[in-house]
Amino acid sequence: MTTEISRSGPMFNQNRFKLGIFGLNCSYGCTISHAATTFEPTFEHNVKIAKLADNLGWEFLLPVGRWRHFGGTTQFNGTNLEVYTWAAAISCHTEKIAVFATSHVPTVHPIFAAKQSATIDNISNGRFGINVICGWFKPEMEMFGVKQLEHDERYVMADEWMTCMKRMWTEQDFDHAGKYYNIDQGFLLPKPVQKPHPVVINAGSSPAGIEFSARHADYNVLSITSLESAASKVDNIRLQAAEYDRRCGTLSYALVCCADTEKEAKALYQRIIDEGDWGATNTIIELMLGQNFSYGSNSDEIRAMGERFIAGWGGLPLVGTPEQIVEQMLKLSDMGVEGLAISWLDYHEELKYFGEKVMPLMREAGLRQ
Repeated sequence: MTTEISRSGPMFNQNRFKLGIFGLNCSYGCTISHAATTFEPTFEHNVKIAKLADNLGWEFLLPVGRWRHFGGTTQFNGTNLEVYTWAAAISCHTEKIAVFATSHVPTVHPIFAAKQSATIDNISNGRFGINVICGWFKPEMEMFGVKQLEHDERYVMADEWMTCMKRMWTEQDFDHAGKYYNIDQGFLLPKPVQKPHPVVINAGSSPAGIEFSARHADYNVLSITSLESAASKVDNIRLQAAEYDRRCGTLSYALVCCADTEKEAKALYQRIIDEGDWGATNTIIELMLGQNFSYGSNSDEIRAMGERFIAGWGGLPLVGTPEQIVEQMLKLSDMGVEGLAISWLDYHEELKYFGEKVMPLMREAGLRQ
C-alpha cells in the first residue's frame, strides 16, 4: 500500500491537469529557430510572463539549467539566467505559482543546494521546487572541471546527493559518510516551509532514471513523442514508486502552436521548422546519441527527432485549434499524465491567447476548476 503524504501548495492543488511554463529563462526558449518572436530572455520579460501565468492560475514555472550554448547560428540557450537566483527573484514578483530551479548534481554540493532551496522556499512562502538533473551535457560538466561519469553511475551519485538534501531539509546535526559526499554534523536553519520538503521533480527516462524518480521525485517529467506512448510510461513510474511505498506523479512537456484555424497553427509550426538552426540541433542529437549525423541523413527517424528538438526541445508538439489542443490534453490526462510544462515560440503573446481561448475549454472539459 503506497504511503500518502499530505502535501499542499500549487503542485498539489485540485486541478486535474497542471499547467507550467518551460524554458523561459534561456535565449530562444525551447525553439531552436530564427522564427520571429517578441520573446527575449531578460529578467524584465520573464517577470511579465510569470505574472501573467500567476494571474491565470497556472501551477509552475520551470527554467532550463544551462551554463553554455549548443553552437549553431543561434548559439541556442547561450544567454540564460542562473536558476536559483532566478527562482528567488521571480518568487518576489509572483504570489501563487510554484517556482522551480533546475539543478545539476555535479555542479553544486548538496549542503549548498539544500540551503539555497530552503531559503527560496522561505522567500516564496512554500512555493519552491527543484528539478534534479544529473548532468548529461558533457561540455558543460567539463567547463566545471568535472569528469562525466558513466550514465548509470550519475544516478548513483544523484541518489546520494538527494539523500543528503532530504536529510538537510528534515534532520539536524547528522553525519553522512558516502561514496561521493561526507557531511560532519549537518545543520540547516531555517528549514523549508513545505513539509516534508520542497517539491522534487526529475526527467529521468532510462531504467536508472526511472528508478531515481521512483525513489525521490514527486513528479517524473516524461518525454512523450506520441500520445500512444504515454500510458505505458505512466504505469511504469507508478509501479516502481509503489515498490518504495510512495507515489510519483507524472508530468510532460510540449510545444504549443495554437491558432483560430488548424491551417494557421500548422503554418506556425512549419515556420519554426523552416527557420530552424540545424547546427545547434545536430550538436544536441550527437551528444545524446553518441554519434555524428547531419540533417542530410537518410534516417527519417533522425530527421524527425531533429525537428522535434527544433520545435520544442524534443517534447510533444501540440498543434491545432483551441478545441484540438484541449482534445489532446484530455487524451494525455486519460492516460494518467497530470500536467504539462509548455513552451511557445512567443511566450507572452501566445500565453495570453492560451488564457483567453484554451483555458475556458479546459474548464468545460473538467481539466481545470
